[in-house]
Amino acid sequence: MPELITLTVSKETSGDRLDKWLASHKELSLTRSVIQTYIKDEKILVNGNPVAKNAKAIPDSIVTIEIPDPAPLELVPENIPLDIIYEDNDILVVNKPKGMVVHPAPGNYTGTLVHALLYHCGDRLSGINGVIRPGIVHRIDKLTSGLLMVAKNDAAHLGLSAQIESHTFTREYQAICIGRFKEQSGTINAPIGRHPVDRKKMAVTEKNSKSAITHYEVVAEYKGYSHLRLRLETGRTHQIRVHLSSIGHPILGDDVYGKPFKGIDGQCLHAGKIGFIHTITKEYMEFTSPLPPYFEEILQKISRY
Repeated sequence: MPELITLTVSKETSGDRLDKWLASHKELSLTRSVIQTYIKDEKILVNGNPVAKNAKAIPDSIVTIEIPDPAPLELVPENIPLDIIYEDNDILVVNKPKGMVVHPAPGNYTGTLVHALLYHCGDRLSGINGVIRPGIVHRIDKLTSGLLMVAKNDAAHLGLSAQIESHTFTREYQAICIGRFKEQSGTINAPIGRHPVDRKKMAVTEKNSKSAITHYEVVAEYKGYSHLRLRLETGRTHQIRVHLSSIGHPILGDDVYGKPFKGIDGQCLHAGKIGFIHTITKEYMEFTSPLPPYFEEILQKISRY
């Protein structure tokens, strides 16, 4: 069935065209041309009514977008360079750059990590998640950089998924967030579910939610900012971003759960460590990724404040 997304135009938006505003919505990931087609086909409504292609984004308006079911898709491998940290016959660990989408979705049907994996691995990827997500065991957001593990066969996929389900899979992130903490370490234990109004977002809520636990420690403090190391005990959608925002410390640059920051395209969040038991050798394996240049540059910038 088509996906229905509801957004509320922010008060800060004034005078922008609706299609431009929607195209800039990073979590929506739709191009302006696709949005224009949706407007023409009346798949985008404002306060329940169709709009003209040059309609303005009026603050506090309720915008409903009907995302049609994707057409059957035959993925074509693309020769996109991969930063492979480890690879054997069963698994692969890759360092995803900021800005790369993990698998095809509306607005991102080419240039994804999956396209690159198909070129590198051919048909040696697990098929459990179907044709759109071959080999993909877990995801990180488009604008989050860092480590991902990939399954090259179904047996490896099932074994890795079981570790995620039982919370025995190590996932450690680093982030820069707004504000300073009273305690140097702590745990955020708050359930996460769909946002009650904006269905594209997640929120801390007791309604239709799942338990979510994030452990954090302060690495360094700056004037108005903190550099954190975070460990996930659970892996809910947008978990770190939602949890930090819920306690008043949104991630720097996160314009969905916080505010934009000049010079940063999206949240300053890096998946720097993963660890798991190899499903064939039964050996515990752990991999790390250094902070990427964009992250280091932001640290240098805020250290001068």
